[in-house]
Amino acid sequence: MKAYKILALLAVVLCFTSCEDFLDKQPEENLTLDDVFANRLYTRDFLTHTYSWIPTESNMADDSGAWRSPFTGGSDEMEIAFGGAYAHQINNGGWNPTDVARVQVWQESYMGLRKVNMIIERVDGVPTAEDEKRRWKGEAYFLRAFFHFLAFRAYGPIIIADHSFKTDENILALRRSPADAVVKFIADDCDRAAELLYDRDSWPNTDTGRATRVAALALKSRALLYLASPLYNGGNSIFADLKDPIDGTQLLNQTYSEDKWKAAMDAAIATITTAEAAGYKLYDEDEDPVINYMNIHNKPWNSETLWAKNTGTYDHPLNCSDPISFGCFSILNPTQEMVDAYQMADGSTPILGYKDNGMVPIINPASGYTEEGFTDVAFEGRWPAGVSNMYVNREPRFYASINFCGARWKTTRSSNWTEPHYNEFWSTGIDGKNNAGSDYCKTGYNMKKHHNPERVPWQFTPNQMWCYIRLGEIYLNAAEAINEYAGPTAECYGYINDIRKRAGLPELESGLSKEEMREKIRHERRIELAFENHRFFDVRRWMIAEETQGVPVHSMDIYSGTHLQDPAFYKRIKVEDRVFVSPKHYFFPVEQDEIDKHSKNELVQNLGWTTEAE
Repeated sequence: MKAYKILALLAVVLCFTSCEDFLDKQPEENLTLDDVFANRLYTRDFLTHTYSWIPTESNMADDSGAWRSPFTGGSDEMEIAFGGAYAHQINNGGWNPTDVARVQVWQESYMGLRKVNMIIERVDGVPTAEDEKRRWKGEAYFLRAFFHFLAFRAYGPIIIADHSFKTDENILALRRSPADAVVKFIADDCDRAAELLYDRDSWPNTDTGRATRVAALALKSRALLYLASPLYNGGNSIFADLKDPIDGTQLLNQTYSEDKWKAAMDAAIATITTAEAAGYKLYDEDEDPVINYMNIHNKPWNSETLWAKNTGTYDHPLNCSDPISFGCFSILNPTQEMVDAYQMADGSTPILGYKDNGMVPIINPASGYTEEGFTDVAFEGRWPAGVSNMYVNREPRFYASINFCGARWKTTRSSNWTEPHYNEFWSTGIDGKNNAGSDYCKTGYNMKKHHNPERVPWQFTPNQMWCYIRLGEIYLNAAEAINEYAGPTAECYGYINDIRKRAGLPELESGLSKEEMREKIRHERRIELAFENHRFFDVRRWMIAEETQGVPVHSMDIYSGTHLQDPAFYKRIKVEDRVFVSPKHYFFPVEQDEIDKHSKNELVQNLGWTTEAE
């Protein structure tokens, strides 16, 4: 496993640092750890390489190695048309302790932790300036918190790796710590990192992608919000039997604590205060809210970015979201449920619920939404004339996030990228099933969010980033925590209304109850943070996953239609039934290989999982 091949990795990432004769130089593949931490440049590169263990979550269709991201496709946001995606295992209930290793969350989180602990333990002895050692240690503390969080959000209670394990250490005696202890460790490391790190003075710069003080505070905000949520805060009696097998310690606290919401509230507000004092702000540079929302992700290292990874010209995720007529795969397909969730331009709700197991929408007559007929009026940058009325007068974030049938999307491949392209997802259309092989749009929609329209498939891809944490999320963290702790105060309203204002929507109505505000905040997270790997974990921490994940998802009728205004295409059909079993599917199963290493059953499996596929 690559975490154990330290010397080989150093041979790849380290550069020659001396003018001495090559024959007199010790071969870098023979370096020991003592050699590495006795040299400033070797240490710097060792730290830099540690960042490579952070997953590039922009690839939502595949699940191996550093590109793992089964979470969007494993939620009600999306259907992945590629049959090999692990998200299908999650959705059909076929995932199990044996095959979960494909997504490598457990292994690679602990591999990353092994390296950062080496840095923390040895950096004080590196021959470099104290200021540099301070920053490197701060980065390592942040990364240690982040790798723990990646494992925690998937598995819940995990093993805390607070030091680099030695060869003579009884690693098999390690046990999972209670969720409260895990999050406290993450939060404490974030505090340590924040004390040691700085904020970016200006951006972009050569240090983009490295940890900062604000990134550490933001991660603490997210971790404490999770811990305050029902799954970890007394709303989880179904997990009463999840205990340490040796001493019987409860791994998920069964007692509700209001103080957890206060801690989450304080952390979110502190992050916002610190971030804005350092020059961060909600991105709001374009008059058109559609373009503005798109550019939150298409303008690398903008004012809203708190923690991200440079992905350069990596174009596979873009090929997965462009239509097949572009020579691409068209496999990142939002569900009809996700499309229905977007509000109207005036902030009203178009769909109030469903009948007949999701096949028939309950339409809000006051919203003006209709699924009948086609418009003869265009709105430049949102919809062209001729499209279904389903896609008319929706909120700006809809047009920034969803490519629907008839929408203009860049230019056509057949015209050498000079003529406008309009999506044709009906059966006989140029982007439809009848003109494709195994890859084609399965729902009648492609994901538009994260996709820079300046990109020309197979020819030009702008530099990109994948944003893990942005200021907009922290605003929503603050609103949620304030509402749960103190109710819908003016401050709570302020944070959520700032997000809505940036999105081109009116403010929320006054006088909401705590319960009503809770639903508004949850809906706002669903839309504002769509396709950013939040929904999968949000519905679990709220403990509503049985309602959202264990029901069928739907699409337009991609098997029908001969032209844009063919009503046959605009009929809902079921894409698939999805499975969610409680309490089993609230957490990933611990990999069977890890369980088998512990002869005395010190490592307890999550509830509901067995050693065999079911």
